[in-house]
Amino acid sequence: METIASTPTHCPYCALQCGMNLTPLAAGGVEVTERPDFPVNRGALCGKGRTAAAVLSPAVRLTSPLVRSGGRLVEASWPAALDLIAERLGSTREAYGADALGVFGGGGLTHEKAYALGKFARVVLGTSQIDYNGRFCMSSAAAAGTRAFGLDRGLPFPLEDIPKTGCVILVGSNLAETMPPSLRFFSELRENGGTLIVVDPRRTKTAEQADLHLAPRPGTDLALALGLLHLVVAEGRTDEEYIRERTTGWAETRAAAMAHWPEQVERITGVSVARLREAVRLFCAPRAAMVLTARGPEQQSKGTDTVGAWINLCLATGRAGRPLSGYGSLTGQGNGQGGREHGQKADQLPGYRKLDDPAARAHVAGVWGVDPDALPGPGRSAYELLDALGTDVRALLLMGSNPVVSAPHAAHIEERLRSLDFLAVADVVLSETAELADVVLPVTQWAEETGTTTGLEGRVLLRRRALAPPPGVHGDLYVLHELSARLGVEKGFPTDPEEVFEELRRASEGDPADYSGITYRRLAEETGVFWPCPESPDGAAHPGTPRLFLDRFATPDGRARFAAVTHRATAEEPDADYPLLLTTGRVVAQYQSGAQTRRVAELNAAAPGPFVELHPRLAARIGAAEGDAVTLTSRRGRATAPARITSAIRPDTVFMPFHWPGEGRANTLTNPALDPTSRMPEFKSCAVRVEVVGPAQ
Repeated sequence: METIASTPTHCPYCALQCGMNLTPLAAGGVEVTERPDFPVNRGALCGKGRTAAAVLSPAVRLTSPLVRSGGRLVEASWPAALDLIAERLGSTREAYGADALGVFGGGGLTHEKAYALGKFARVVLGTSQIDYNGRFCMSSAAAAGTRAFGLDRGLPFPLEDIPKTGCVILVGSNLAETMPPSLRFFSELRENGGTLIVVDPRRTKTAEQADLHLAPRPGTDLALALGLLHLVVAEGRTDEEYIRERTTGWAETRAAAMAHWPEQVERITGVSVARLREAVRLFCAPRAAMVLTARGPEQQSKGTDTVGAWINLCLATGRAGRPLSGYGSLTGQGNGQGGREHGQKADQLPGYRKLDDPAARAHVAGVWGVDPDALPGPGRSAYELLDALGTDVRALLLMGSNPVVSAPHAAHIEERLRSLDFLAVADVVLSETAELADVVLPVTQWAEETGTTTGLEGRVLLRRRALAPPPGVHGDLYVLHELSARLGVEKGFPTDPEEVFEELRRASEGDPADYSGITYRRLAEETGVFWPCPESPDGAAHPGTPRLFLDRFATPDGRARFAAVTHRATAEEPDADYPLLLTTGRVVAQYQSGAQTRRVAELNAAAPGPFVELHPRLAARIGAAEGDAVTLTSRRGRATAPARITSAIRPDTVFMPFHWPGEGRANTLTNPALDPTSRMPEFKSCAVRVEVVGPAQ
């Protein structure tokens, strides 16, 4: 079959941002092929990546604006849809003030779109009420990393370092299913003689690859990390020279850890003292080691302190800021890292500049050509913003997110969305959230637009346009350009992504996430550039920074900060009415809220719907057989799905994936209790009861 030349680009899904080639076929459709030159995936693609082009089909996506009329969504012209959005945003602001307008973004938006969305909220709308779904992904790790190191970048080293270290503790990540191509780095680690320790309440496919699997009770990762540090101290395994020369706060942290003796930690976590000692031995034996966290320890109401405790373990053993060692977080969403770096987050301006820092405000305002005093201050975090819909926030513009499925206490959030005076959604597909909107705008996808993202390593990448979008579909930059003009701001919102990126470079110059030395040309010629990458005064190209902290940490004195943290219970412990713990997660064939992957036949065949994992002892106690319909009930609602009986889960714990809406929506149950620092909700632990409601179908 005749084909057109292929375009090298990157997958639209997770933060691996796997390299792939896209080739439009002369007969229609697009072929996805391997791209072995990209070092992150070396050609490997998971099922989601291989089938990503299926969502490009007009048969499964939006191709015309929709406007609500007579209670249903009907097709409309672009001018009519944009006029209506601008009119409703303007009239709401006039009636209730700028902060009655909300903006909610997504971790899948490119840098250009995230940057423009943040600028639109603050310059055009004048609202402080902007946040994004990445708050639900890595905010606890970001807060803990900034507190400890002065800088938040998911991984401070490239993935290629993992096989060369001596031991990795992987906490709360099932990467064999969430980002399968990355598993080879951990397999190579073991082939090279290194060891892998996996911390997870479930014996996942990732845990099956481990030399040691620790299965703590959900919500007790903080106690587990403190218990390990206690043993490091008691067994004389600390690196005292490193602690003296490169850290502060050790005395208080040591005292806090010593209050968590191993037998106490065993009672809290369910992990035996013998296994705690074995973990310490494996971690401390080699010269180099790493701790990597993911959503398990991070999506807790104490997630910042939990991550801080794992960072403490690295610092006490001299395993941060040294070659082939360190702490890192495995970012989830495709541009979860860049999405918070460049302006979607409630408290941040582009480049990680803080909204309450006068110098930061002055710099960004200078780039934007506005008065620094005109910029609003910090706004509400993601859940708090969604919770305020229909009361303080009367109208919402939402791009690239589906909180009806993905937010905690989801039935409540759906109710809040329904209570809005006005909701406008820009998305690729008619998601469950878009179905509630007053206006829906069909926007371009990754293969139909050029833009940049940052993968989980801190590697900035160029996604290239490979084909034209269907007639009637425009980009998010076009949406913001048109709305800005209609709201009285004629300049400052170009539709060319490279022009937006050039402005982003200037806005980020001199800040922690400095992109000023990165250009589209460099990204096209290289396999990505690691930030920070400042522009050199002499014009020479800065090489980027693949490995952070080798000379000093990004704190004022160059030292890392220990965090003196102590264990505390989850926000909602089991009781007589709700005797079990629910934890949630993903499956390999679906992604996040499933808005796109649930439209791909091959993926749906592999994972057609939700389920509840039960331990055999629990199943026997309630009389559940494989496939029986069971209902989980929490203080927030009920969800029903077929039972899967497996010894891979603890008897006191049940598991549900969160990709589906309707009666199997796991986030109907989850607890919105927030971490006091990161404002992360407690997705990973809540109290439930389980009942059999029907036989297997």
